Amino acid sequence: MNADTLIATSLLAQRLHDPDWAIVDCRFALADPDWGRRAYLEAHVPGAVYAHLDEDLSGPVLPGVTGRHPLPAPTLLAARLGRWGISPGVQVVAYDDQGGAYAARLWWLLRWLGHEAVAVLDGGWPAWQREQRSTTGGEEERSPRTFPVALRPELVAAASDVDAIHNDPAWRLLDIRNADRYRGENETIDPVAGHIPGAVSAPYAGNLDAEGRFLAPARLAERYAALLGDVRPERTVCYCGSGVTACHALLALHHAGLGEGKLYAGSWSEWITATTRPVAVGP
Repeated sequence: MNADTLIATSLLAQRLHDPDWAIVDCRFALADPDWGRRAYLEAHVPGAVYAHLDEDLSGPVLPGVTGRHPLPAPTLLAARLGRWGISPGVQVVAYDDQGGAYAARLWWLLRWLGHEAVAVLDGGWPAWQREQRSTTGGEEERSPRTFPVALRPELVAAASDVDAIHNDPAWRLLDIRNADRYRGENETIDPVAGHIPGAVSAPYAGNLDAEGRFLAPARLAERYAALLGDVRPERTVCYCGSGVTACHALLALHHAGLGEGKLYAGSWSEWITATTRPVAVGP
């Protein structure tokens, strides 16, 4: 049975040497983009390959046009996944050290390309270390495979889509950034502060417990039921600063058994590239 949302550290430990399981280390730091690779080389889950957010999980940034982490070209991403030994029938496990904030990006990208056997390691690298499980250092490779693309465009919302629905009560737009950034009080990354009018604040940290593990499905369902009201999950669009942590909310929705929403991949950093798009501040 494939895992398609979360996977426990205990189960991963049992499958470390299974060639049909691919482990991907997604650790990253916005303030130091090379930190994740250095941390990976120092120590990682045995068998893991490293995925760099900027280089592997994003496409080229076009100043004034795209957000900070645009989606990669599907064919290029598929080639990279194949080099990591991922193909149909391979169970992928992604992890990071931020409660899944970066690993969820790979989770979403794989589903966007039609690969459903992908899960985020619940608790991530911190849980793996707390449990004193085996680690190794240096760079690792897997035998390459062929990754076919079966693109799911229905999982993506463009800026024009968001512009059309952000004030429509039949849709729900969720802002996954911290609440202070949503209110426009503490913007340290993007040049314009605030949020898309009509969006509801739903910080991704609210999906996690004190140890960085996801809440139980029933609790997540309660949280999102309160956020969505009468709006169906498939009419939910999630955004963040650049389309990365928004994937965390989409993972939580799916883990809660509520179905799949849409990702506004360009997110806030793309929205503000056009001065004609409205901006709101405050609660």
